[in-house]
Amino acid sequence: MSTLTVTRRTRLSTVVLILLAPILIALIAAPWWAERADLRLMGEIALYMSLATLWNLLAGYAGLVSVGQQAYVGLGGYLFFALTMLAGIDPYVALPLAALAGAVIAAPVAVLIFRLRGAYFAIGTWVMAEVFRLSFAQVSALGGGSGTSLSASIVRGMADGRAAREAMAWWLALGVAVLVIGAVVLFLRSRQGVALTAIRDNEVAARSLGIDIWRSKFIVYVVVGGLTTLVGCLIFLQKLRISPDAAFSVNDWTAFVIFIVVIGGIGTIEGPIIGTLVFFALRETMADLGTLYLIALGLVAIVIMLKAPRGLWGFLRDRYNIEIFPLSRRVTGLKKGA
Repeated sequence: MSTLTVTRRTRLSTVVLILLAPILIALIAAPWWAERADLRLMGEIALYMSLATLWNLLAGYAGLVSVGQQAYVGLGGYLFFALTMLAGIDPYVALPLAALAGAVIAAPVAVLIFRLRGAYFAIGTWVMAEVFRLSFAQVSALGGGSGTSLSASIVRGMADGRAAREAMAWWLALGVAVLVIGAVVLFLRSRQGVALTAIRDNEVAARSLGIDIWRSKFIVYVVVGGLTTLVGCLIFLQKLRISPDAAFSVNDWTAFVIFIVVIGGIGTIEGPIIGTLVFFALRETMADLGTLYLIALGLVAIVIMLKAPRGLWGFLRDRYNIEIFPLSRRVTGLKKGA
């Protein structure tokens, strides 16, 4: 006789889940053991990990290859500055309000650019980002084309002392990273996530099964837009200054994110996490090379795509059949003697 059970867990995922709690506790306690520069670097890593995870959900699962996600990063930064400096809203209240506003703005943008397909869609997202950049460059109350800095009273009001502000910025970045990764895992495990995976694998077959493709992609785009806006708020909360060119930089907020997802493994949850760690390891060791640093990143991407077309995690998963965040169910059987 045999007992069959259906589960998503694997031995590796169980071990990682057990180890995750002490690691998370150690990260939360980072302000007490990490230097200020290290804390800022870890915050940057957490925010890039969030951006990469969101872009991967958009492109790797929904098939919406956007090169204009800097639109929502910049939107988040400017909304945060506007809500706190112009409307006088508390910074911690401004964060969820900006995320909600980003999702609301993403809805009509999606209706417009969903009329485009393939490369035209990608170009359309970039054009929309440029529209956002040019629009905010005309807002004189936020510094126009030269930008503005967050007022000292708002910065001081967030926490008492610089060390406390640095710690709060780190906790917010860590919290958003955990929120984004957790939300993506839960979403992909839901019925809507299964539908999204079916759309990614074969759109025609998914439509024949009754899946509303437009609605599924629309939901993903709006949710990703709102969460990317929230990440943008935290990016410029750390920087304390914003300008149109910095806020809507395609190089910083889209090109690097695409690099991270591609080398890590597009269409996997673990890929953006691995890719972010690899990217920052390369950046910290080769940043002194100047322009050669960007050339080196390009060479790394080419080598990885030639040797591991599905990215580093895709290569490991295919070779060793491992998953840290398993999405599919599997049947396990335990044989018993008669």
